Amino acid sequence: MQLTRIAQACLLTVFGTLAPYASADTLEDARTHIAEQAIALEPELLETRRDIHAHPELGNSEKRTSERVAKQLRALGLEVKTGVARTGVVAVLKGALPGPTVALRADMDALPVKEVSDLPFASKAKGTYLDKEVDVMHACGHDAHTAILLSAAKILSGMRDTLPGTVVFYFQPAEEGPSDFIPDGKNTWGAKMMIQEGVMKSPKPDAVFGLHVWAGVPAGQIAYRPGPTLASSDDLRIKILGKQTHAGRPWDGIDPITVGAQTIVGLQTVVSRRTDISSFPSVVSIGTINGGTRYNIIPESVDMTGPIRPYDYGIRQKLHADVRQTVEKIAESGGAKAEVTIIEKYDPTINNPALTEKMLPTLRWAAKDDVVQGPLVGGAEDFSFYAKEAPGLFVFLGVTPRDQDMSKAAPNHNPGFFVDESALVVGVRTLASLATDYLYANAKP
Repeated sequence: MQLTRIAQACLLTVFGTLAPYASADTLEDARTHIAEQAIALEPELLETRRDIHAHPELGNSEKRTSERVAKQLRALGLEVKTGVARTGVVAVLKGALPGPTVALRADMDALPVKEVSDLPFASKAKGTYLDKEVDVMHACGHDAHTAILLSAAKILSGMRDTLPGTVVFYFQPAEEGPSDFIPDGKNTWGAKMMIQEGVMKSPKPDAVFGLHVWAGVPAGQIAYRPGPTLASSDDLRIKILGKQTHAGRPWDGIDPITVGAQTIVGLQTVVSRRTDISSFPSVVSIGTINGGTRYNIIPESVDMTGPIRPYDYGIRQKLHADVRQTVEKIAESGGAKAEVTIIEKYDPTINNPALTEKMLPTLRWAAKDDVVQGPLVGGAEDFSFYAKEAPGLFVFLGVTPRDQDMSKAAPNHNPGFFVDESALVVGVRTLASLATDYLYANAKP
């Protein structure tokens, strides 16, 4: 017995199972199917998101989340591998027809933030972060990412009989960094570890797609940017070594606090006077200063940390050299010594320009033409590592209620971060249609 897609959607609503899709022989049919099923799956989508939101887990601790993800993926009949990069999950959907391979990525980890909302599913969870008990919250929307990709996987699984190619689903841990990382920063986590463990080798994707929910953008709107999109993230650590003495006799020692102050001022000239910012901006900041134990003692040393955030690989390496030279020479001029450590953490996220242009009609369809080209984002994303291995496209999905002043929305990583759930179905349409549109456009004859 054959059913219309409307009848199939009704059956889906009643029985909670994905109706088979047997007529996706055109792109139009595929999009119609995705649109119908995304609406039909919305109750399940919201239940999944709220459950994960109420039970957040820090990086490398996403055991409950990954177990739920793996269970739902196995129920779809996918090839599922768990324990990837410690707590990651990878699933493979093989279409019945020959074609390319695309990868879709979601991150699963939360942040050490205490939620302040009065939502009935607000987090009350605790976790361990750097050996300390902390409150935990999905303050960056990774709960939404996971729920969106699970729904997209369900829709695409129902199309396997006519799908021309393969879809790989990456459910990644520790995008925000591990909760148990080694202080010297030399360990590997998240996307980088996923890649090191071979997720992009077998099967090897021809393109990789991801999205991020974003505050301050109207709910359901998609923002994209070709080329450099998010900054790289490098960890700057400085130790100024002086000579301890009584604060009333500074000439008997070498004051690392004074040298540290001069260093902070000098670092501002690295970007403003030594870096070509005509193409892309860059940021060098100092976020912490620690030194001294008593008001009348000049200490032995001062420690400072901060981020280095450029958008270009060449500028990145020049910044590193200029920062080292500036810090070391200022310390030398004050009779002190400086130890400079720069740990490269995340690469700049660069959207493949040709892929971005090619998939722009898909984004417009998914968001019903509510698509804008966004600005550079000062945050960093380890999606960047996937996009170095295959052409990548990473977009932003607005989640701030449209009747709200966008400039006053609590940003990502804030205790008041809020997701307007009406936007999530747009995210499902986006990931599912990016996969199908790419597969159909590049299907093998």
